Amino acid sequence: MDLLTLVQLLAGFALLTVGGDALVRGSSSIAARFGISPLVVGLTLVALGTSAPEIATSVAAALSGRGDIALGNVVGSNLFNILFILGGTALITPLAVQQKLIVIDVPLMAAVSLVAWFLAQDGTIDRAEGLFLCAGLVAYLILCVATAKREPRAVQQQYAAEYAAPVARQPPLARELLLIAAGLAVLVLGSRWLVDGASALAAALGASELVIGLTIVAAGTSLPEVATSVIAALKGERDIAVGNVIGSNLFNLLGVLGIASVVAPSGVPVAPAALHFDLPVMVFSAIVCVPICYIGSRVSRGEGALLLGMYVAYLAVLLGNA
Repeated sequence: MDLLTLVQLLAGFALLTVGGDALVRGSSSIAARFGISPLVVGLTLVALGTSAPEIATSVAAALSGRGDIALGNVVGSNLFNILFILGGTALITPLAVQQKLIVIDVPLMAAVSLVAWFLAQDGTIDRAEGLFLCAGLVAYLILCVATAKREPRAVQQQYAAEYAAPVARQPPLARELLLIAAGLAVLVLGSRWLVDGASALAAALGASELVIGLTIVAAGTSLPEVATSVIAALKGERDIAVGNVIGSNLFNLLGVLGIASVVAPSGVPVAPAALHFDLPVMVFSAIVCVPICYIGSRVSRGEGALLLGMYVAYLAVLLGNA
């Protein structure tokens, strides 16, 4: 691997992180300007913003005919979110799980993971299936907004402290729109650099683009989720830390995979290795989250260690067969 490839990868990760942050800041500020609840902002715009690197990367990969990177980014990000981020954050401090997550979001994540695996059985997630996933994302967002007002006051106060923007400090609307536009532009540039760098890295290492997408690309595009969950846990907002991971995984499957499948000329291809190993591991990890979150309404340090151990085992098998 030459220096240019490494610089391209690192620059791509950096631009994706900066672009996603700018997009979240601009859209959240505009939402606050129009009186949208901080809880709704946190459940929708912020979750979408932290998934923006995955969206930009998978769309860029799909448009350039690198379907393995597009799919690997989604599957790898979901595995990284559940096993590494949720497990690692729980090791730092045990995590509380909201009742809404236990009843709706975590089982829904497991169900959507199964649906994605089912759609992939024919070796491709085509445009019609991508539209189906996108429709699922719209339905999920409507569900989030509809249930937001029924959240406990303590949860609403947490989101207000995290995402509310004081009216007196609101910047001009033109500046907010410019911030959104700049964030989108940086995301597009960063995604192109990352996809090109990942493809060059795969060639240099003699590994498949799928493996690179499942590991390096997935971990890099999940950096916003790492930062959001760890900071929330350290600040005592432990339910937000869990909600961020679960919400991001749903966005990845419904939005990222859905959009990539819609824009790709022939849909997103599913390699046999992904169909028979990586997707089943993703489904299993999502299903494991259901009893973990249900028992005691928390993710303990022991359960965090179990999730991290599963990620290490997954990487050992994946890289051992690469």
